[in-house]
Amino acid sequence: MRFKTITEHLAQYADYHRDRRNVMTHLIGIPMIVIALVALLSRPEFSLGYLLLTPANLVVFVAVIFYIRLDIRLGLLMTVLLWLCLSLGQNIAALSTIGWLSWGIGLFVVGWLFQFVGHYFEGKKPAFVDDIMGLAIGPLFVVAEVVFMLGLRKDLKHAIEQKL
Repeated sequence: MRFKTITEHLAQYADYHRDRRNVMTHLIGIPMIVIALVALLSRPEFSLGYLLLTPANLVVFVAVIFYIRLDIRLGLLMTVLLWLCLSLGQNIAALSTIGWLSWGIGLFVVGWLFQFVGHYFEGKKPAFVDDIMGLAIGPLFVVAEVVFMLGLRKDLKHAIEQKL
């Protein structure tokens, strides 16, 4: 079985995100959704000796392996960002149940509203409708877009544009 490269994943995702307004809404909405999911998955906690496990820890661990396998530099950046999300998610999970659910569900719903507004501008359905992996590639796409805006990874940006 052949795995898609980072270029293939990002090019496929980018094909659904050509309108700059859509990309901008994703820069806001996707981080909100990621934080919401991590926060909501930060309960319950399981203790294995000194190790504290949550569903969020496990999901982030799998995501980090996936991102690093695709690209070591972006994967390491995603690791740092997801660790920050875990930290924020744990703080949200430490709130009362009402506070935890309000923040988690609120961020999730508002984040998806941004997504759907962006796809209204785009005039296309979200990428995950055709390929469920779009849900995992979305956060990487946002990080790659910021990296490209900073003038970094021009080689990757060019390779993606060549596939579009």
